[in-house]
Amino acid sequence: MIDRTLLVVTPTTSIRAALLQLDRGGLQVVFVENEAGVLIGAVSDGDIRRGLISGSALEDAIETVMNRAPATVPPSASQQDVDALKNSRGIRVVAVVDDDGIMIDVVGDRARISTPLDTPVVLMAGGRGQRLYPITKDIPKPLVPLGDVPMIDIILGRLREQGFRRVHVSVNHLAHLIEEHLGDGSSRGLEITYIHESSPLGTAGALAQLRGIIDAPFVVMNSDLLTQVDLRRMLAFHHTLGASATIGAREFGFEIPYGVIRREGDTVVALAEKPYHSELVSAGIYVLEPKALEMLDAEEYCDMPTLLARLMQQGDDVGAFEIHEEWIDVGRPEDLERARQAWERSGR
Repeated sequence: MIDRTLLVVTPTTSIRAALLQLDRGGLQVVFVENEAGVLIGAVSDGDIRRGLISGSALEDAIETVMNRAPATVPPSASQQDVDALKNSRGIRVVAVVDDDGIMIDVVGDRARISTPLDTPVVLMAGGRGQRLYPITKDIPKPLVPLGDVPMIDIILGRLREQGFRRVHVSVNHLAHLIEEHLGDGSSRGLEITYIHESSPLGTAGALAQLRGIIDAPFVVMNSDLLTQVDLRRMLAFHHTLGASATIGAREFGFEIPYGVIRREGDTVVALAEKPYHSELVSAGIYVLEPKALEMLDAEEYCDMPTLLARLMQQGDDVGAFEIHEEWIDVGRPEDLERARQAWERSGR
């Protein structure tokens, strides 16, 4: 994680001070923001060298040598978009900029701005994990390890890396084991509280307990996901869209193992040998506005698709943020094995 203060300077910052920032930040670039916080430039050591060769002095303002057309992407950009821009410009990091020109993140080479976020995250951890039985007979699914690290620890670690601090964990099955393991989160640099389901309430029902507690957009995600999704960009996408809810969406494709026939009446008009079909599916990650909580009754069983349908029925917009990063839903034994292999490969 990179401290934002090491990446950002003002137009009047001296070239000498910017050089110190470059050295301390370690990314070979600093970004220049005006008084309104709008990104107006970027400076590399190459920009400074060229400026000094052209006659600039170390005490001159950095705006005299900065690149006034820095590499940027919108919050909706995919990792492929970022990589393509990096490769075309020969740079290590790219700024993520919203519609107002505000830099909300930097991406590339695992660089991230570590500005803490006040946005709450709700982890749904109350399920019984029946498809993983007997593994989940005596241990809740969020505590099932990948290697020697419980899944929920990996999720919480990645949330903290992205700047999230406030986490609500919804618990039911073997809740005491999760609470004993996580505690109040202080040892992890987090603030963890618990939502207790007296009975299973579905993938959205427990959220009703957060009415009056959450008053800003918040993230909801399942606690059995191994993913590198950039939640900060998803939040920025949600804000730009102005929707009441945003669904994290993942492309799911499959090959039909037969020749598919298209016909009109009894006449065949086309044949396709083992065609490939794909759809966008829900990835178990959502951003919701607080108004969504008003559509839930206390102790009501409600799954997330039902809640989203209620929003759409009253005319609210629901967006889809496509996830291109690693994503594994650990629902079945074969998924658990894939997740373990992915974790061992990445080591983080």
